[in-house]
Amino acid sequence: MPVKIPDNLPAAEILESENIFVMSETRAANQDIRPMKVLILNLMPNKIETETQLLRLLGNTPLQVDVDLLRIHDKASKHTSIDHMNNFYRDFEDVRHKNYDGLIITGAPLGQVEFEDVIYWEHICEIIDWSQAHVTSVLFLCWAAHAALYHLYGLQRQVLDKKRSGVFCHQRTSIHFPLLRGFDEEFFAPHSRFAEMNVEQLKQHPELQVLTESDEAGAYMVLSRSNRNLFVMGHPEYQKSTLNEEYQRDLNAGLNPDIPQNYYRGDDPNQEPVARWHGHGSLLVSNWLNYYVYQLTPYNLEDMSGITPWESR
Repeated sequence: MPVKIPDNLPAAEILESENIFVMSETRAANQDIRPMKVLILNLMPNKIETETQLLRLLGNTPLQVDVDLLRIHDKASKHTSIDHMNNFYRDFEDVRHKNYDGLIITGAPLGQVEFEDVIYWEHICEIIDWSQAHVTSVLFLCWAAHAALYHLYGLQRQVLDKKRSGVFCHQRTSIHFPLLRGFDEEFFAPHSRFAEMNVEQLKQHPELQVLTESDEAGAYMVLSRSNRNLFVMGHPEYQKSTLNEEYQRDLNAGLNPDIPQNYYRGDDPNQEPVARWHGHGSLLVSNWLNYYVYQLTPYNLEDMSGITPWESR
C-alpha cells in the first residue's frame, strides 16, 4: 500500500526514483475504496489444490478481495468432484455480462498440444477477448501466458525436447516498474512446462515489456504496455511439494522425467525440496493486485475505459 505524504513534499521525487510507492494527500482524498472483484479461470486438473494456492497468495495482501471461480466447461473433472464444481464454480455465461477488477487464468497440462487442437481453444480465446474490455488487468500463468501471447499478439512458443522443471534464478531487466517494487536483483521462481517464448522476440514487440528473465529458463514476467495483461511464464503459486508431486507422477507413469533443477537439497530427489520462491511469489501477486488492479481500476466497474499506463501517470 502507498505512503501518503503532503502535496509537493521534496522527498516524493527521491522516493519515486527508488521505486517506492507514495501518494499525495490530494490523490488519497479522492480515492474511493471497495472490495476488489477477481475472477479465477482454473484450468488445472486438481482444482482444489490450485484454487487453494491462488487464494493463499490473494489473501496475503491488505486488500479485501471478492473471488469468483470460473470453469472452462461443464464436463466432469477426473480430479475434482462434480459436487465441488457445481457448488463453487460458475460458467462463462453466468459472468460474461459482468466487469471485474482482475482475472487470473491458470496454467494447464497442454504444453505439447497445438493450441488449435485444444478442445476448448475457441472458448478460451473468447474469454481472453472478453477480458480485454471487461477486466482491468489479467494475470496469465504458464500455459495461459503462452496461449494469450499467441492469441493476442501472434507470438509462437517454442516446444522443448524435455520438460523445463525446477527452480531458477531470475534477474530484473528494469527496476522502474511498480510490479517490481520490493524485488531483489536476483530471485527464484519455479517452472514446469514443455515450451518457452523467445526472449528477444518478446523484447522487440512494441506492445510488450520483458520485466524479468532467467539465463536458464528464459522470460518470466512480461507486461503489456497497456497494463491490461501480465504474462508470468512460471508458477509463483506452487507450494513446496508441487514439483515433487509432478516428478513422482511422471516417474510412476514411466515418462523418465529429468530431476527438477535446483529444487531438492543437493539435487537429490531422496532429499527434501527447498522452497525459495514463496516470498517473491507473494510479492508478485500483491504488487499486481495493488498497482495494476486497485490503483488503476475504476470505482464504478461499469466504466472500463480510460485505464492509464503507469508511465503516463
